[in-house]
Amino acid sequence: MGQRIDVNHLNVYYGDFLAVEDVNINIEANKVTAFIGPSGCGKSTVLRTLDRMHEIIPGAHCEGEVLLEGKNLYDKDIDPVAVRRDVGMVFQRANPFPTMSIRENVLAGVRLNNRKISKSDADDLVEWALRGANLWNEVKDRLDNPGIGLSGGQQQRLCIARAVAVHPQVLLMDEPCSALDPISTLAVEDLINELKNDYTIVIVTHNMQQAARIADYTAFFNLKAVGQPGHLEYFTDTTTMFNNPQNEEAERYVSGRFG
Repeated sequence: MGQRIDVNHLNVYYGDFLAVEDVNINIEANKVTAFIGPSGCGKSTVLRTLDRMHEIIPGAHCEGEVLLEGKNLYDKDIDPVAVRRDVGMVFQRANPFPTMSIRENVLAGVRLNNRKISKSDADDLVEWALRGANLWNEVKDRLDNPGIGLSGGQQQRLCIARAVAVHPQVLLMDEPCSALDPISTLAVEDLINELKNDYTIVIVTHNMQQAARIADYTAFFNLKAVGQPGHLEYFTDTTTMFNNPQNEEAERYVSGRFG
């Protein structure tokens, strides 16, 4: 089952530069939460703090709390690698490992975690993950072919299968459909709606229609001015955000008057 995330007074830095300031948000378990807002306002930066990917960048760090079911992911005794087992990530551009087969791509995370797994268990896991990513029927007869040989939409679903194969609690998606055609986008959106039964999903998107279609809650990030830190301007359920937002900047953004 998915887990709840509570972010308290989160400040995110690149070196000395404060990129995002004082984010407070409660992300419900087994729901889809969308992050929207103009470019450069910190959506992807905040997303990356939720699985400690942000700190991979030299000099990047953050202050505040990110609680996964009440446990702070930034406590000193927490292993960042263990965090990324519980919190999976799907990136903007599909990135299957180019030298690996479809099957090995799905198992990559499991192998990296040094889990010993029998061939029959591996076969079952590959089928389960690919079915979960709505890809099994398209690739079941060519599992030993390179993952890089799939279409763009199939590659993105392969990356989702790879992410769910390690059984995370939370799935983060950074513009997962931005490089896809409309039919592939629809397949991924349908998949997200199914996956939320098992995972908490947070998605960054520039596509307002996509956020309106798939998200249960929507967070609007904004900038006061260029060079100023981004901040969470407004957070509410998606129906309110797109039909009757109680925030003037959010109303201007979702109606297309800026951003």
